[in-house]
Amino acid sequence: MLNQLSNISKNSALLVMDFQTIILNNFLPQEIAGNVIRNTASLIAAARTAAVPVIYVSVGFRKGYPEVSKNNAIFSSIKENGIFMADNESTAIHPDIAPAENETVIVKRRVGAFSFTELEMILRAQGIETLILAGVTTSGVVLSTVGQAFDLDYRLVVAGDCCADPDHDTNLFLLNKILPQHAIVTLSTEISEAWA
Repeated sequence: MLNQLSNISKNSALLVMDFQTIILNNFLPQEIAGNVIRNTASLIAAARTAAVPVIYVSVGFRKGYPEVSKNNAIFSSIKENGIFMADNESTAIHPDIAPAENETVIVKRRVGAFSFTELEMILRAQGIETLILAGVTTSGVVLSTVGQAFDLDYRLVVAGDCCADPDHDTNLFLLNKILPQHAIVTLSTEISEAWA
C-alpha cells in the first residue's frame, strides 16, 4: 500500500468534509462518532506536520433557505426542520478537529463538495492533483465527492477509518466495493506514514 501512496505529500490536499457537530451528534452512533473524530484529528495533525493543505467542507444555508429546491427531498427536510443554518452553533465544525486560522473552509449547499462551490478553483490555484478524503457520511458527501473528483481527474485516496455512516453495512459496502473503483481506500495511519 505504501508504494501506491508514494509522492502523496506532493501536490495533495486533505479534504475534511461535513464533520459538523449536528451530524456527529445526531446521525452517527456515539462510539463510531468518537472513533472517526479521533482518527481524523490524528490525520489532520499529520497533514499539518507534512505541510499538506487541510481544506474543510461543511453544509450551511442562508436565512430562509433560498438555496433549497422543493424537488430536493433531503434538503427540503432540512428546511422544514430549520437546521443547518450557516451561523448556528450546531452547524459548526466539531471543536476536536476545528480548522486552524489559515485553513480554508468551503460552505456547500448540496451533497458533493464540488457542487456549486469554489473548491475546484482553490485546488487548481494551488496546483493540487491528489485529494485525501475524510468525511461523514460515507453514503453522502464521501460518495458524491469521489464521483465528482474522479470525473475532474484528481488522484483520490479515501481514509476509510475517517469515514462513517449511520448504517454500518452501507459504510462497509461503500468502502470495500464501490469507492475502490475510483480511489485508493486505506487507513489514516498508512497515509500518515506515507507523509512522514
